[in-house]
Formats: sequence, C-alpha cells, structure tokens
Amino acid sequence: MKPTRPVVTLGNFDGVHIGHQKIFSETIRMARERDGVSVVYTFDPHPLKVLAPEQNLTLLSGFKKKMELIAAYGMDVTILADFTRAFARMHPRDFAIKLKQGLGMDSVVVGHDYSFGRSRSGTIEYFRKMGAELGFTVEVVEPVTVDGERVSSSVIRSMINNGEVREAAKRLNRLYSIEGKVVSGYKRGAAIGFPTANLETPYEVIPAVGVYAVFARLGVGEWREGVVNIGYNPTFNRNDMIVEVHLLDHAEDIYGAQIEIYFADKLRDERRFGSVDELKSQIALDIEGSRAILEKCRKGGGVIDPRGMK
Repeated sequence: MKPTRPVVTLGNFDGVHIGHQKIFSETIRMARERDGVSVVYTFDPHPLKVLAPEQNLTLLSGFKKKMELIAAYGMDVTILADFTRAFARMHPRDFAIKLKQGLGMDSVVVGHDYSFGRSRSGTIEYFRKMGAELGFTVEVVEPVTVDGERVSSSVIRSMINNGEVREAAKRLNRLYSIEGKVVSGYKRGAAIGFPTANLETPYEVIPAVGVYAVFARLGVGEWREGVVNIGYNPTFNRNDMIVEVHLLDHAEDIYGAQIEIYFADKLRDERRFGSVDELKSQIALDIEGSRAILEKCRKGGGVIDPRGMK
C-alpha cells in the first residue's frame, strides 16, 4: 500500500547528523502541510561497501541504530532498499520512474549534494527534469555549518577517530554512542578497586585511544555515569585494544548484558604508570573529572539520546 500523500527524502544518512536532521525537518514540515506522511528512502548496505570495498568505509551508525535515529527525529515511514551492484547500474531515469510508481509522491526533498543512479549520473538538475515530466517537485536543503565548516559524516568520523567527541556531538546534536555486549576481561580493574565491564562492540567507528567521561544506558530508563578507557592498558603490558567502562556507584554484575556508551568528553590520553598505586590515584582523579563533566552536560540542556531517555 502506498503512503498517503507522501513527501520523500532520499539518502544514506550515516550518523543522522544535524544536516540530515535539517532535511528530515523540511520533509516533515512539507508532509504536515499536505496532511501526508514523511518518508525516508535509504539503502543497506552503504553503497561504498558494495561498490568500493577497498576503501574500508567505516560507518557511524549500524543498521539498527540508524533506523532508531530516523524514527527518533520524527520521520513517519522508512523504506529500505537492498543496495546491490544491479541496483547501482540502474539508469537515473529508471530510478525516478520506479520511485514515482512505487510511492506516488508529488514532492522529494534532498540534500545539496545528492546524486543517484548509474555512476551517480543523476544530478539534482536531472532529478528536477524528471520531476517535471513525472509529476513531482524536488526541494533542495542547503548544508549546515558548524564553526564555519560544513557538517558531513566524513568530518564527524575524523573527529571521533581523533577523540574529539565533544566537537562531534555539536554536529550530531547528541552524544556519539557505541553499543555492545559486556564480555569477560582480565578483571584487573576489580583487583585494584575499580571494577570495569569490557565491551565487545560491532560498531566500526571507535573514539581514539584515551579515557572518556560517559553516560551508560543499561536498559530503558536505566542510566548510569561512568569512565571509559579505550586502549591497551600499558601499565599491565596488554597488546590488544579494549573498551572497558567503570560505572560509577554501580556494583551489580552486568556480564552478558547489552550496554550503550555515550561519550561526553575526553579526559586524557592513555599512558603507562610507574606503579599500580599511581594508576589508582589517576583513576580517582578521572572519576572526579568525569562527574564534573557529566553534571555540566546534564545542566547544559544538550541531547544525550534523542529517543527521550535521560
């Protein structure tokens, strides 16, 4: 069944950043004016994963997270196209006809750099030409800038890879998060009085090695504060990278649980300490610093999670 009076936006929307959110807002506004529904038409896997796997593209959000974010930012319907090489070979005209026949929309909203079809040959100008022929308009949303720089998924990836999670949050309009399962670790944190949960995560973009102030979501409405160490535990001569979180004021065993970590700010780089006592003293300072950052984050009125959980 076709959506009622749909207004459609198309794109990959990796990370669902503030540029994407602006596109969604315009799509929703136009749909409400028509008493219709807002529709996202997106793709899985990401086209570059299929067409250029050698580029090793890392994604800010996996499929599940992207779907959650799209819904959280108010879109009514999401249509997911299976992106294959055959799909990529589709001529732009054929794609436009397929879209019109399938959805019956009279308006499409796209970002300023949108292109589609074989070899990305379907420009916005071409799309507008097809719209005039098939009976739909194409609205273009201009880019969003932060600190004079255009917001893009690639810029945000670079920031997170460099540990600049606070800067990334400005461009996401929320804290960047990763999710995973708590797995067994070396239990050295517990041995020195600061038990940690080791996170096994499928997320592809992990913040740079270092120590971070974080919020942690253990379940719906169950939030904790914490400190996360990403790195190699050089004091204990580890050579495998780990993501381990120490939850503040939390003593329950969460082994096997799913947990989502929201990065508020970086506290410091990882470093080797001369003794376990020196490490313990630093961890105590990290906890104090994390509490201060997270309290400021809460009072600042920023978005932790757009799904409304605080």
